Amino acid sequence: MSRRRKSFSCGHKGYGQYCHQCREKEKIQQRRQQQKTEWEETFANDCVDLKALPKNVILKARRIIKGLADGRNYREFDGKRLRHDRLIISIPVTPDYRLLCRDSDGGVIPETVSSHEDYNVRKPGS
Repeated sequence: MSRRRKSFSCGHKGYGQYCHQCREKEKIQQRRQQQKTEWEETFANDCVDLKALPKNVILKARRIIKGLADGRNYREFDGKRLRHDRLIISIPVTPDYRLLCRDSDGGVIPETVSSHEDYNVRKPGS
């Protein structure tokens, strides 16, 4: 007794009751969608808007922010005070991005992550 391959509505051929190739694609697509949703949900916990940044910058900025929140000194991250405003601290995230923080009585407060280009163009005091 030989089994005959049947054609599924998707165009694939096989022996089962459903197309295993299409089912696997659906599972992969669902997994990717779930991972994307989980990634989007992580932004709700950020004290600084990081959505528009590349993933590697986001991850490193989060590590720095967590370190600052845990009481580590900004100098451990190669942070420096700006010359024109000593209350602003610039911490390099990558060669292209900087985390700008404000020094206050309560410690260092992260304010924004900007590209190095935007950071350099900004006029003193603005």
